[in-house]
Amino acid sequence: MENLNVIKPQAEDVIRNAGAFILREFRQVKREDIDYKGVHDLVSYVDKAAEEILVEGLKDLWPGAAILAEEGTVANEKKDWEWIIDPLDGTTNYLHHLPIFAVSVALAHHSVPKIGWVYELNRDELFFAAEGKGAFCNGNPIEVTKTPQLDQGLIATGFPYYDFDKMPQYLAILHDLMKNSHGLRRMGSAAVDLAYVACGRVDAFFEYNLNAWDVAAGALLVQEAGGKLSTFNGGDDYIFGREILATNTRIHPELLEVVMKHW
Repeated sequence: MENLNVIKPQAEDVIRNAGAFILREFRQVKREDIDYKGVHDLVSYVDKAAEEILVEGLKDLWPGAAILAEEGTVANEKKDWEWIIDPLDGTTNYLHHLPIFAVSVALAHHSVPKIGWVYELNRDELFFAAEGKGAFCNGNPIEVTKTPQLDQGLIATGFPYYDFDKMPQYLAILHDLMKNSHGLRRMGSAAVDLAYVACGRVDAFFEYNLNAWDVAAGALLVQEAGGKLSTFNGGDDYIFGREILATNTRIHPELLEVVMKHW
């Protein structure tokens, strides 16, 4: 990607601008500012305004690229290249003043992420990856852990907040992992979870009922940091397939076996 050295600093300025706005509003958002997109699916003016900042800043950086954005502030068109944007991943955390949330931005070609950023605002950590170029946090190279076995691993996950049809299967997976790992963590932001797999803070992450904007940038981070990705049945449609399993590669077969046993 010849334009990477040009597009990267420009995109990062836009992402940091959106992040600065989100942080300025952090203590200003009130309960009456919260809307519902669906059951327990929260949104506020902050999500929408941050998305507008991102869309306006990114739309001309890659001529001809469409934009797929969570809050629908721009009409989605299907093109070969597209920006995949989540302006505020971890909205529920944000609206409850729990400081774990991020901006997630990826540029994909034929639905495959080529470059991506996850900006965790509270720690001021800007994670970046480009296909074939590695993964970084604030400019420093990152890599997944070398944990060799599932029972030595720390696992991140997310809990469903709607569509509870598969709760018995999910609880069975959690039951197994509670007994056969160093523990489970639920951060509340899939983008952050994936970034933390990429930089070695957790050994794996899995969740279902996700959208492309939740995982596109984070999945590329994991891939470029030496990790492995799949769906819950071992397939490769983890960007648009609504479920993702991301690991340090070494424990992938074990974790996949646990998930498939119950799923």
